[in-house]
Amino acid sequence: MTSLLVTDIAELVTNDPHAQDLLGVRQNAAMLVEDGTVAWIGDTAQAPAADEVVSATGRAVIPGFVDSHNHLIFAGDRSEEFAARMAGQAYSAGGIATTVSATREASAHQLEGNLVRLLRQAEHSGTTTFEIKSGYGLTVESELEALRIARRHTAETTLMAAHVVPAEYKEAPDNYVDLIIEQMIPRAAQEGLAKWIDVFCEEGAFDIEQTRRIVEAGLAHGLKPRLHANQLSDMGAMALAAEVGAVSADHATFVSDEDLARIAEVGTVLTLLPSIEFSTRQPYPDVRRYHEAGVTVAIASDCNPGSGFSNSIPFCMAIAVRDMHFTVEQALWSATAGGARALQRTDVGALTVGSRADFSILDAPSYRHLVYRPGVQQIAEVYRAGTLISSNPSPFTCKELP
Repeated sequence: MTSLLVTDIAELVTNDPHAQDLLGVRQNAAMLVEDGTVAWIGDTAQAPAADEVVSATGRAVIPGFVDSHNHLIFAGDRSEEFAARMAGQAYSAGGIATTVSATREASAHQLEGNLVRLLRQAEHSGTTTFEIKSGYGLTVESELEALRIARRHTAETTLMAAHVVPAEYKEAPDNYVDLIIEQMIPRAAQEGLAKWIDVFCEEGAFDIEQTRRIVEAGLAHGLKPRLHANQLSDMGAMALAAEVGAVSADHATFVSDEDLARIAEVGTVLTLLPSIEFSTRQPYPDVRRYHEAGVTVAIASDCNPGSGFSNSIPFCMAIAVRDMHFTVEQALWSATAGGARALQRTDVGALTVGSRADFSILDAPSYRHLVYRPGVQQIAEVYRAGTLISSNPSPFTCKELP
């Protein structure tokens, strides 16, 4: 058994559900990791011996971010579209077709290389758990290949062949829905390639009845549902998410009080995606309504080449606090424990005894600096299962700073 002791932690964010405060913050703490799992938490003065000792030198430690919504397997560049949108062009679902064309032309090696590059970037920003969707190939083989690539990097893989209707099915969209149901879902399930099924339920993508058919087919093959719901309009997707028992309903930009009450009742997590509103100039949802309704809220990046190409959770947190009315504490909880809830994970998103030891040592004395200093790298070291996976060393420690 190998052990790692992290000592002299100014603030240890545990997300302990039994703590009096939301984040379960412990001051002047130490944490023992054994074989990749948190084995003990207490005061630094009472810390046990370990094979390796790392001093946080008066800095904060937080759980690794759990990014529960990502579109990372793609090719091509849509920066021109972004520039046009910033100049006044409206966002619509149709731009996805541009990425579909480029993705179909790319090799599996190119797609995986780009995926790894994006994952490494996110790890440098403190993300340790990723959900990854297919959805830019939209043929049977390209969707399955995307899932095979994703599966090599995460257990949280999502079949999202229902992203948009590809051009070859434009005049017969229900035939494409049949293809998803009759071929893609059964093969993805049979090969063990997907844990989740997802549908973009929106004007320009899939309507309510098409979405229901796809989700029900996924459920029949053991794929758990999550939905892109109410991003651009309230066309009933949120009500459908509650009806089918979606684990997570993502975007959730336009939500009625009635929908919030139903979502809270069934326990669906609402995953908000701050960088998407930032990049599309859609209105920011007010999270105070969601919390008042008793809904569990997660924050994820939704990193994708079109509507929001950022994989930085600290950036998303800063937007959430400034423009969505999260408190700093709510934003950090939603990006860690909330993301874990959206993936039905109990081993990540917290630092309590028995949790997987995924954590970041900040280059700051408090977790508040993640939002207090937006755009500044505040992640010094990142660990997954107690192993250092990323380092952004600072020339000074907090104790040496004036």
